[in-house]
Amino acid sequence: MKTISILIPAYNEKDVLNLLYDRLTTIINSLGYYHFEILFVNDGSTDETLDIIKSFRKLDNRISYVNLSRNFGKEIAMIAGLDYAKGDAVIILDADLQDPPELIPEMLRYWEEGYDDIFAKRRSRAGETWLKKLTSSTFYKVLKKISNIPIQEDTGDFRLLDRRCVNALKHLRESQRYTKGMFSWIGYKKKEVLFDRDPRAAGETKWSYFRLLDLAIEGITSFTIAPLRLSAVFGCFISLFAFLYMIWIIGKTLLFGESVTGYPSLMTVILFLGGIQLLSIGIIGEYLGRVFNETKNRPLYYIDEYNDERNNNDTKLVVSKLCE
Repeated sequence: MKTISILIPAYNEKDVLNLLYDRLTTIINSLGYYHFEILFVNDGSTDETLDIIKSFRKLDNRISYVNLSRNFGKEIAMIAGLDYAKGDAVIILDADLQDPPELIPEMLRYWEEGYDDIFAKRRSRAGETWLKKLTSSTFYKVLKKISNIPIQEDTGDFRLLDRRCVNALKHLRESQRYTKGMFSWIGYKKKEVLFDRDPRAAGETKWSYFRLLDLAIEGITSFTIAPLRLSAVFGCFISLFAFLYMIWIIGKTLLFGESVTGYPSLMTVILFLGGIQLLSIGIIGEYLGRVFNETKNRPLYYIDEYNDERNNNDTKLVVSKLCE
C-alpha cells in the first residue's frame, strides 16, 4: 500500500482547522487503497493552532506534526515539511481551504498514470480584490518573460509531488526561497488540474501587500539576473546620450559662440542621473544581500517538537536525515 503525505503549513489557523480536518478526512477515508499521513507544520503560531493539532493526533494516528521553534515563514515551513514527510508522494495543501482538498483523488489518478508534479491551476480567484488579481497577473507575466525557466502562471503551492520531486527539492537548501519557481526549476513530468479558488473558509490572510511585494522580489532575484543586465544596458544608453549631448553643447559653443546656460535643466539631469545610479546600486545591493545571507550557511529552521517529542536539533542527525 502506497503512503501519501499531505503537508499542511499552518500559522495562526485555529478558526479553520476543524473544518479542514473534517473535509480532509472525509476525502481520504474514501481512498482506502492508500495509507495517508497528514503532516502539519506549525510555523510558530501564537494562537491555539498547535493545541488543536495535538488534539487531532490523539484521535487519529494518521496525524503528524512538526512544531518550528519560531515563525520562519511559509517557504521555510514547506521545506521543513518535505524533510519530514514519509510518503511516496506529498500533497501540499494550505490550511485556509482556498484550495479544495476534493481535488486530491484526481491528483492521485494522474500520479498513477505516471505524472510527477500535478499542480492545481486557478480558473478564477474568489475573495480577492481586483488590485491583487491585477498585480499577481502582471508579476507572473513579467517573471515569465525575464526568467530562463518556464514559470507556471496562476498556480500556488497546492500540488502533488512524487517522491523523486520531493528529494530534488530537499537538495535546494537556499535560505531565501521562492518555492513556486523551484517547482518549475527541477523539471519532471507535470500535469495541470484546473479549479475555481474559493475565499478563505475562516480567519484572515497572512499575506499583506508588503509581504507579497517581498515574495515577488524573491521570485525575480532567485531565477533571473535580468534586473542587473537591464541596469547595465540602461547605463550604457544614458552614457551614450550624455556623450552625444556633450559634443553638441561643446560644438554649439565653439562654432556659434552661444553661452552655456540652463541651471534648471542642469539640475534636472543631475537628479535624474543620481536617481538612476541609486536604483542600479539598489539592484546590485539586493543581489549582494542574497549572496551575504547564503554565505552564512545557517540552518533553514529549528524544530521545537516533532510528534510529542522535543527535538535537540543535533546537526549530525539533521544531516543524516537529509541524506536519507
